Amino acid sequence: MNALLELHGLAKRYGDTAVFERVDLTLAEGELVAVLGESGVGKSTLLNLIAGLDHADAGHAVLDGVDVTALDAQASARLRREHIGFVFQAFHVLPYLDVAHNVGLPLALLGRPDAPRVQAMIDAVGLHGLERRMPRQLSGGQLQRVAIARALVHRPRLILADEPTGNLDPRTADRVLDLLIAQVRAEGAACVLVTHSHAAAQRTDRALQLTAQGLVRDTAA
Repeated sequence: MNALLELHGLAKRYGDTAVFERVDLTLAEGELVAVLGESGVGKSTLLNLIAGLDHADAGHAVLDGVDVTALDAQASARLRREHIGFVFQAFHVLPYLDVAHNVGLPLALLGRPDAPRVQAMIDAVGLHGLERRMPRQLSGGQLQRVAIARALVHRPRLILADEPTGNLDPRTADRVLDLLIAQVRAEGAACVLVTHSHAAAQRTDRALQLTAQGLVRDTAA
């Protein structure tokens, strides 16, 4: 399979303190990789660098042949909008939009509204019947599912998922992982899944450990 994402010597520092250094990773089309590690080791920061939401201090992140680390803010935002689906740990669901409009937002921003696709994603994450609910009327687990449906609705090439099952019961977590896996396989996409859950990591193709020393290595999930 073709390499969809390549990380070469990626590093992030705050002042003289290194969050991580020399992170190398190749992710193929159709592949899911789990990244595990202790709290504070930089897992979310790594996702932000890949998405161009933060600046690397060294190295490169290349998505589909495009060096994300070399893009300016406008080009980086366009790349995210068109090719990346991001499941944020804090949801980032817009409080003034109902479920359907939150899920459909990526398609609206691309000028490709698609009500049947939005409904299919809402149904897939188990939120059928809640399309007109506002975020304040939802539980944490339901908000997480809105965020996941929104991340997948525009069929992104790369899915970056930050603890996507952290607020879900085991049955719903399995359903969400089924959805992520099906999306990646069907669309020839790829997924980097940051998680503390070894059960979630076991369902991916590879599990990697991000250490405080900045190395990514294979680990037993």
